[in-house]
Amino acid sequence: MKLAEAESTMQKTVESTQRAFNTIRTGRANASLLDKVTADYYGSPTPLKSLANISTPDSTTILIQPYDRNTLSLIEKAISMSDVGLTPSNDGSLIRLNIPPLTSDRRKELVKIAAKYAEEGRVAIRNIRRDTLDTIRKLEKNAEISEDDSRDQQDKLQKLTNKYTAKIDELLAEKEKDITTV
Repeated sequence: MKLAEAESTMQKTVESTQRAFNTIRTGRANASLLDKVTADYYGSPTPLKSLANISTPDSTTILIQPYDRNTLSLIEKAISMSDVGLTPSNDGSLIRLNIPPLTSDRRKELVKIAAKYAEEGRVAIRNIRRDTLDTIRKLEKNAEISEDDSRDQQDKLQKLTNKYTAKIDELLAEKEKDITTV
């Protein structure tokens, strides 16, 4: 694994961590809360985005308007069974999700969940660094690159690792601020 590949993979890891953060509720309505929710549509798990138009008319409501009215009960059941923690209300043509204000205890739990996602991202970046270091050391051992080149690449790799770990830390700080802001 070369440095360019490692950097690309680290960038994807940061993006993945950002998507994980987006699924955490912050007290404001956000359609990405439902990204992980799937409904059993004709025997196969289907993301809600594929079954309905999801919008946020205001900061405390998520509106779900199915493309096919027959899927209304399936979507409602999928949301109820998910770990989103919201109760859907069905009015016959669309589903409303009211986002209640977060309690201080729930905010603390959400900060812990965000920290867990950030740590998973950091671990993934360190694993990428380890794999790339192994590749560099093998190249040096096989005399395909010089000892100086190996050291240069290892230094560059460490700088990349620090850069992307810092990005995850920034995302975490931003998410914690979102969660704790009342």
